[in-house]
Amino acid sequence: MMGAACLLPGVAEAQGLAKRDFPPKALRGLLEVTAPPNILLDRKPRRLSPGARIKDTKNLIVMSASLVGKELLVNYVADPQGLIHEVWILTPTEAQEKRAGLETLTNIRFGSDLDRTARHPEPAASQ
Repeated sequence: MMGAACLLPGVAEAQGLAKRDFPPKALRGLLEVTAPPNILLDRKPRRLSPGARIKDTKNLIVMSASLVGKELLVNYVADPQGLIHEVWILTPTEAQEKRAGLETLTNIRFGSDLDRTARHPEPAASQ
């Protein structure tokens, strides 16, 4: 009976019952894995770092390939080269917490946006 009692804190943590403390430098974003290690972060192309860790809402490591095509609200940390190194998929409660990052996403385009694009076209992505 004593052995089971020793396991309970780990079980509670694995079930996502414990509050996760994110690093202060972690940012909020909308993640979509397109073709690992390629991702979209806030609908902009980025890459996962070699050895990137993605943790689900229960704080368990998940493989990026299992997330292909899903849009997920996350907190993330980039490495010094700008590659995404640590990712936490957020629970609804964690998503309510304020955090820097995640600019407002919208599908509405204004005339001023179109004018700016015409003056400064984005470079075509190379294949």
